[in-house]
Amino acid sequence: MKNLLLSVFYACFFSSIIAQPSDFVKGADVGSLSEQIDRGVKFHDKKGNERECLDLLKDYQISAIRLRVWVNPKDKYCGKEDVLRQALHAKSLGMDVMIDFHYSDWWADPAKQPIPLAWENHSYRKMKKDLRNHTVEVLTLLKDNGITPRWVQVGNETTNGMLWSVKKDPATGWEVKDENGNTTITKSMGHIKTEPKHYAGFIRTGYEAVKEVFPDAIVIVHLDNGFDAELYDYNLGIINRYGGKYDMIGMSLYPYWALQGHPERNADQVITDCMANIRRLAEKTGKDIMIVETGMEVDMEHPEVMDEGKRQLARIINEARNMTNGRCKGVFYWEPQMLPGGYRLGAFDPNGCPTAIMDGFVE
Repeated sequence: MKNLLLSVFYACFFSSIIAQPSDFVKGADVGSLSEQIDRGVKFHDKKGNERECLDLLKDYQISAIRLRVWVNPKDKYCGKEDVLRQALHAKSLGMDVMIDFHYSDWWADPAKQPIPLAWENHSYRKMKKDLRNHTVEVLTLLKDNGITPRWVQVGNETTNGMLWSVKKDPATGWEVKDENGNTTITKSMGHIKTEPKHYAGFIRTGYEAVKEVFPDAIVIVHLDNGFDAELYDYNLGIINRYGGKYDMIGMSLYPYWALQGHPERNADQVITDCMANIRRLAEKTGKDIMIVETGMEVDMEHPEVMDEGKRQLARIINEARNMTNGRCKGVFYWEPQMLPGGYRLGAFDPNGCPTAIMDGFVE
């Protein structure tokens, strides 16, 4: 009897250890979801049952959402009230929230970081104040409504710095590229090449603004191409050299985009290089890392493409969780709920149903 009781005790004890929640997070950027809902998009599970989108994502072990913030968007979407609306819904489902400040009125990414129209003619000192006030205003709105973001990004894919505008197509709003794929900078206050001190200063200002409202929030610096070690050494070196501050390194990892125009690459090598970069950066900087954006191709005419996407996603999650010495804290999929058409790296089919890609989340 004694041995039996001991066996039961140890079984329960070790089961409780195994069952302890991990700090590794699976998440989804759903910045476009409220607009989709307003347009009447419906979501369904694989049995054809209509489902609320975030609740459906939870079926795939997704426990957090990421929401972008624009300063003065041309419509209501991705403004502070829209972000609050989505964050409140996530909270009602017990999900964590990441806030992604673009510090722009529209998309900010490595090819452009458009200065908000209201800030365009301001000095560096005034623009830092603009950035600080915008950050505090949005986060205070969330705080006053009971939302506590777990993570806050100060800038989106600031690979080439932040707050620099480029020549754009007046009809579409997108950047104009020359035959070599380059853009023309029309105004810059924080490009990493020409104003590295300003770039680091903006990062520090964002960091301090976040901590002013949420001292415990994890502040993220976000760059693209997580497989590119040289890029991270250069950018983070600039931030460190000129007094920037951050808590965590955020990465984008898109094997699909990494292969475009690079026939010498393959998806598995891109993932391998990213994992090596995570381990290296964690040791070098002492910071944790998170893959805050990833995505795989949806091709409804070729199901094998989604099967391959599932394999890649499963590999990224498994290795990020188990092969980075605990230093990678999560993986976020960028807009999985997007339907095929305008964006090819979502993870749902035209009927709003998860494709095979989503099965890559389930362990």
